[in-house]
Amino acid sequence: MSQKSPIAKGKIILLLISLVFCFLASISVGSVYIPFGELIDTLLGTSDNIAWQQIIWQYRLPKALSALFAGSALAISGLLMQTLFRNPLAGPYVLGISSGASLGVALLVMAGSMIGFGATQISNAWAPALAASIGAFLVLLLVVLIAGRVKDSATLLIIGLMFGSATGAIVSLLSYISEAKDLQAYVIWTLGSLGAISYPQLLIIIIAFLIGISLAFSQVKALNAMHLGENYSQSLGISIKQFRLIVILATSILAGTITAFCGPIAFIGIAVPHLTRLFIPTSDHRLSILLCGIVGASLLLGCDVISQLPGSDYTLPINAVTSLFGAPVVIWLILNKKSSRVQV
Repeated sequence: MSQKSPIAKGKIILLLISLVFCFLASISVGSVYIPFGELIDTLLGTSDNIAWQQIIWQYRLPKALSALFAGSALAISGLLMQTLFRNPLAGPYVLGISSGASLGVALLVMAGSMIGFGATQISNAWAPALAASIGAFLVLLLVVLIAGRVKDSATLLIIGLMFGSATGAIVSLLSYISEAKDLQAYVIWTLGSLGAISYPQLLIIIIAFLIGISLAFSQVKALNAMHLGENYSQSLGISIKQFRLIVILATSILAGTITAFCGPIAFIGIAVPHLTRLFIPTSDHRLSILLCGIVGASLLLGCDVISQLPGSDYTLPINAVTSLFGAPVVIWLILNKKSSRVQV
C-alpha cells in the first residue's frame, strides 16, 4: 500500500484519533470517578475542584504520559531489533538490556539487605531506577564492545541472549538466598508500574526518548536497505558496523530508560511492529517508526485502562495485562509462518 494513498492517510488519521481517545481514557479511569466534562475543565484549567485537580495533575496525567512514551519507545525499539536481526520475534530486550537492569535492581534490593539496606530502598523511586540504569548501561557497554568485533548480527543476537541467561542465573541465586520481604519487593518491581513516575523522572524519559528516536531516524536509509540483506546495504556504501552500533545505542537508550523507571514491560516491542505492518504495510522506515510509536503508545495506554479495572478499587500489574495481550500475538506469529516473515 502506498503511504500516500487516501486509504493509508485515512488509517493514519484513525490511529491518531485512537491515540487521543486512549490517552483521555487513561486519564479518566481510576478508583475515583471524575466526569468527563470535569476532566476536560481540569486539563483546561477552568475547574474549581481542588481534589480532582490533584488527582489528575499529580497522578493520572504523569501516568498517562509515562504510558504514552513507554509504549512508543518499546515499539520503536522492537522495530529496530527486528530490522537489525531480520528476525520477526526479536524484541527490545534481546540484547540483555532488560536483564542487566533487572540484575541492578536485584543487587540493590536483595543483595543490598546483606549490607544494611534492601527492600526499604524500593520505596525510593530513584533508587531502583538508578540501579536499573547502571545495570543496563554495563550490559550495553559489553554489547557495544563485542559488536565492534563481531561481523555477523546473528552471532551478536546469540551473545545478547547469553548475557540475559547469565544475569538471570545471578538473579535466581540472589532470589534463593534472599529474605522474603526483599524477594517480594523485587518481584513487585518486575511486574512493572506506570503510576509511580514523577515529573522529574518523566522529563528524563522524554529526553531519552527524543535522543533514541533521533538516532533511529538518522539510520532510515540503512534500515530500509537492511531488509534486502547486509551485502546489499554494503553495496550502497552503508557501514554495517556503524549502523549496528547506532541501532544498538538507540534501542538501549529507549528500552533501558523505560525499564529503569517503569520496570520490564513485556510483548509491546515484539507485537506492535507486526500489528502496525498488518494495518498499514510500508517499506519506508520514516513512516514505520512513526506508526509503531503511535500504535505502541495507544496499546500501552489501552492496557493501562484495562489494568485499572474500571469500576473497581483494584489495579492489575501492567506487565500481566501486556503479556495477556501479547502472548497470543506471538503464538500466532510462530504458527503462521507466512505472516511471521518480516515484510515491511
